[in-house]
Amino acid sequence: MTINTEDLLNSILESLERIEYIKPSDIPNIDLYMDQVTTFMDSRLRAGARNPGDDKILTKTMINNYAKNNLLPPPVKKKYSKEHVLLLIFIYYYKGIMSISDIQTLLGPITEQFFQNGKEFNLESVYQEAFGMEKGQIEMLKQDVIEKFKLAEQTFDDAPLESQEFLRQFSFICLLSFDVYVKKMIIEKMIDELAEKATSAKTKKRQSSKEKGQTEE
Repeated sequence: MTINTEDLLNSILESLERIEYIKPSDIPNIDLYMDQVTTFMDSRLRAGARNPGDDKILTKTMINNYAKNNLLPPPVKKKYSKEHVLLLIFIYYYKGIMSISDIQTLLGPITEQFFQNGKEFNLESVYQEAFGMEKGQIEMLKQDVIEKFKLAEQTFDDAPLESQEFLRQFSFICLLSFDVYVKKMIIEKMIDELAEKATSAKTKKRQSSKEKGQTEE
């Protein structure tokens, strides 16, 4: 590949280096109004947007839609807690690869069990554990990207010389895309299984309640 493509790889690796998740300690411990929530999210996530100058990180409409779709518990007196913000961060990362219904399936049990549960192990504990693996994952992702780049570099030796750079970039994108496709397929399969288990549990609960009512009669 040419030096331009090498520069592309270096740019990608530098972008991965700059990825940093929002730590719970970064989030204000006071409840926030919606404008304050959108301002906070924008200040922490805009640098990672595809088009930092134009992309909408989080808007009032988005937050209202998340609440309508039961992804986000309603605010208290128009104020959002630290745990609301944690859920919004989960949603922000998920929405690019999951449907609204899949996010509901995944976050529903988390919200029911851990959102403002008054216990030591709460939603912040879940968030901290899940995102705490990030640093190690970044290093592994960098190595994976480098390996895919090197593999793509070895393709299209027989193609016309003037087309080789583009075709090798095409190969690189194909390798990355296939990786995303496979992982997305695995995620969807796991979420489908979670949905089936949840439906089965609700059915059993209804049957149990119905049988109990008949017995009492």
